[in-house]
Amino acid sequence: MADTLNGTPNGTPNGGLNGGLDDTPDDNPTAPATRTVRPLPGLPVTLTESGPRGGRTALVLHGGAGPDSVRGIAAHLARRMRVVVPTHPGWNGTERPDWFTGIGDMAAAYLDLLRDEGHRDVLVVGSSLGGWTGAEMAVRDEGGLITGLVLVNSVGVAVPGEPIRDIFGLEPREIPAYSFHDPARFAVDPATVTQEQVAAQKANMATVRALAGDPYMHDPTLLDRLGRVRIPALVLWGESDRIVTPAYGRALAAALPGGRFVTVPEAGHVPHLEQPAACFAALDAYLNVTTA
Repeated sequence: MADTLNGTPNGTPNGGLNGGLDDTPDDNPTAPATRTVRPLPGLPVTLTESGPRGGRTALVLHGGAGPDSVRGIAAHLARRMRVVVPTHPGWNGTERPDWFTGIGDMAAAYLDLLRDEGHRDVLVVGSSLGGWTGAEMAVRDEGGLITGLVLVNSVGVAVPGEPIRDIFGLEPREIPAYSFHDPARFAVDPATVTQEQVAAQKANMATVRALAGDPYMHDPTLLDRLGRVRIPALVLWGESDRIVTPAYGRALAAALPGGRFVTVPEAGHVPHLEQPAACFAALDAYLNVTTA
């Protein structure tokens, strides 16, 4: 099933998670807080949490751009449920053990996290590489912990005739042209970028390569395995994405028995940044229909 939502340019959403907070005040249990957990021995993972305690949990998984790129999604969902945003191992200077080398490792770690902390009725929302992780989690979730799945311009599958753009072959300044409908809105003056930021970006890209570089940005078996996923799934796609095309997204949604494909006009690979209002409307409509 496919739909299109009209969007209004709103820029990057305000509000969201503040990774600089280290604790949650007792009188404000919904305030963002960070903590470190070890879902597997030798694997520290930084979590940022917000929203009301109790009830449903949303696990929000970022893509290559890092956890800041999903702050808006997290802030929106935190109005109605508990939200957990991991910083994937290796991003933003965090530790990634040598044995942690694939999306399967990440999916296994996050499923262990959900089980160990007693989460049930979990909504998984993933952007790009985070969507791939979420899809892999849903396939492997034998305990029925995950009850909803939202994939935002996700990579992870091989679709004949729809190759994934090789970002490793692009200069950093070229990537926005393929990622955004309106790259000028998100242009960064190179003179304002510090050496520390450049180093961090290179380190993040090295982590992407380590986890998803070979085979490039996909698991050749995943598309066929998605038939095991029996939960309702929203596949949300920016119409102007030149990293993974809308045709790729339609094929991904078609492989999910409960998949619904929704496009967002005037948005590229990160529609929640370019058209947050349209994305949040689609997300709310999905939740209103699928939440008991």
